[in-house]
Amino acid sequence: MANKGNSSEGSGKDHLSKVDFLIVNGLVVTMDPAYRIVENGAIAVKDGSIVDIGETTLLQKKFVADQEINASGKLVLPGLINTHTHSPMTIFRGYADDLHLKEWLYDHIFPIESEFVTPENVRTGTRLAIAEMLLSGTTTFNDMYYYVDEMAKVVDQVGVRAVLTESLIDFSAPNNPSPEHCLRMSEELIKKWQHHPLITIGVSAHALYTTSPEVIKKGKALADKNNLPFNIHVAETRGEYELTQKEYGMTPVQFLDSIGVLGSNVIAAHSVHLTPEDIEIYARRGVGVAHNPQCNMKLASGVAPVPAFLKAGVKVGIGTDGVASNNDLDLFDEVRSAAFIHKLNSQNPTVLDALTALELVTIGGARVLGMEEKIGSLEVGKRADIIILDMDQPHAHPVYNIYSLIIYSLRGSDVETVLVDGRLMVQNRKLVTLDLDRLYDKVEQLARQIAEKSTTLAHLNNRLRKL
Repeated sequence: MANKGNSSEGSGKDHLSKVDFLIVNGLVVTMDPAYRIVENGAIAVKDGSIVDIGETTLLQKKFVADQEINASGKLVLPGLINTHTHSPMTIFRGYADDLHLKEWLYDHIFPIESEFVTPENVRTGTRLAIAEMLLSGTTTFNDMYYYVDEMAKVVDQVGVRAVLTESLIDFSAPNNPSPEHCLRMSEELIKKWQHHPLITIGVSAHALYTTSPEVIKKGKALADKNNLPFNIHVAETRGEYELTQKEYGMTPVQFLDSIGVLGSNVIAAHSVHLTPEDIEIYARRGVGVAHNPQCNMKLASGVAPVPAFLKAGVKVGIGTDGVASNNDLDLFDEVRSAAFIHKLNSQNPTVLDALTALELVTIGGARVLGMEEKIGSLEVGKRADIIILDMDQPHAHPVYNIYSLIIYSLRGSDVETVLVDGRLMVQNRKLVTLDLDRLYDKVEQLARQIAEKSTTLAHLNNRLRKL
């Protein structure tokens, strides 16, 4: 698919501007403010930035490329943006399914994390997550987990765009004996990675039910001081909603607002159980929502009021959550679920139409992360995060409405080429910077250890119950 461009020496092309990549002959869906679609379109990329977009015949008269990518019969889109996940948890995919959230988290996930969340395993899980995301068209992800420095090293090595946040939690975490230690570590990581072109170190607090208000406020203050994103799970379950009402006499959103935490840099994951007043608070404070429909369905947490969010002007993006509760990182599949569940929940098939859904997973996600000036659409001056999908598939024919095709028909497996910051990451459906066979061997070996430990823990728990 990718062919080396001819040298301009002696070819009559000396007058042409030199670029790194020239994507030609594609159907370019820009998601820019005018929703411009360019048939037989081309994109010129230089030094990681988009320098021109237009018809192929015009751009070929202006540029000569080190590498020309022929996108004939293919669809060109902005890279997708995953606004909420826990990427190292790929090592726990399928570990504890079909459980209520509280049981899943406290009886299974927290205990197994205490045993297996190590620097090496975090690196392995992060590599597996990035491989899955790149191969299904995700070029940016927002993460909250542990051993963030190890995750950042993998992101730097592989080459993908990420917001990484060390999770503040009141009890001892795998690499944090206390919230105070986590805050100090977060501050050090912010300084260490602050000039990296792809990595943003933010701050996060796990949730109101695991993190004290004082610690949440300290985390938010650190994020504000450095003008960085702040992640927190909010009102994910009815139980969390009722607990906050009982303890504080307010909803989770109202309580967070009362302690001064909500603001335009807040990314509120889930946000399922909200009142109309809560939604108005989100809109007034500029809070962004990371909507995780499949996780919320799988754990029976409920359906977030996304149509009401959008009507109120609340920023909304799509997240997969971690694969221990989803169980994949395919944003094409996730955004299709979002469109369907809100049509069903509202009993209105016009709700969350295809164009709106595509916005949530592109420019909408960029707004949630505070990166809309840099990514989320194909525009001159933005970073070259670009995906190309193969439309030579039975499920891609015929085409009446391109947005409907993208949301309701196309799949992550249709992704053929991926560029992140103007660097080729996937070519002909093959990862350029990761060795999958070697990675799979490590993951399967680790999974056997986890399964053995899980069996031992289950046996001990059964014995304790009998005492």
